[in-house]
Amino acid sequence: MSASIYTLTRGTAPLLISMPHVGTQIPAALAARMTPVARQLDDTDWHLERLYAFAHQLGASILAPVHSRYVIDLNRPADGASLYPGQNTTGLCPDMTFDGVPLYLDGEAPDAHDIAQRLDTYWQPYHQALQAELARLRATHGRALLWEAHSIRSHVPRLFDGELPVFNFGTVDGQSCDPALATRLLELACHESGSNAVLNGRFKGGYITRAYGQPAEGVQAIQLELAQRSYMQESRPYAYDVEKAAVTSRVLETLVMAALPH
Repeated sequence: MSASIYTLTRGTAPLLISMPHVGTQIPAALAARMTPVARQLDDTDWHLERLYAFAHQLGASILAPVHSRYVIDLNRPADGASLYPGQNTTGLCPDMTFDGVPLYLDGEAPDAHDIAQRLDTYWQPYHQALQAELARLRATHGRALLWEAHSIRSHVPRLFDGELPVFNFGTVDGQSCDPALATRLLELACHESGSNAVLNGRFKGGYITRAYGQPAEGVQAIQLELAQRSYMQESRPYAYDVEKAAVTSRVLETLVMAALPH
């Protein structure tokens, strides 16, 4: 069951990297209800597994879903509550793209029954795996770092104004991670990349960061929303840029190593 819903590589370091938006599969029965635009999967966090390939050598555990965020968004609360009240955002079972284009044919948007079924089939198994792996790491090491790996296009007018900084760290305004560590990562990102970075800007951390970041209990959680221009083509076919990615990947390795519990 789990292999068809997510992949989990268990590592030896007190580090779990979660990539909840890298999935690209949509079940055939659901795809038949969706628009051609939906099948393009435009809002995927493309190529993060490749960009974070260094993490295997660091001994990281890596958790990633099989299915697209268009099926269900694993980084949203199960009750569908907005993470950013008063702002445009994306829902638990989105019915439109980031740009506001419909994902479903007329009359085919998910209803309460659909959402409940997707929670049971996709959301719960991912979160159970995440919780269990964090518990294992804490039992082994006494502490753990949860690194939430994300990426997004630099320009999404419906969600934010202007061009997004390259590195967008979220710690729920200091609640999910030691503020001194977050400040150190912000400084490192700017210094090592020469790019712009922000802490708790437009992206403060999604549900996973908010739910599992418990510094007092030994779990530091950091979300990094990376602007995709730093490593790939931001329009179809969303090609990986090997030269840019090599530079960005080295910076990411420096950041993750700096954040690792010692």
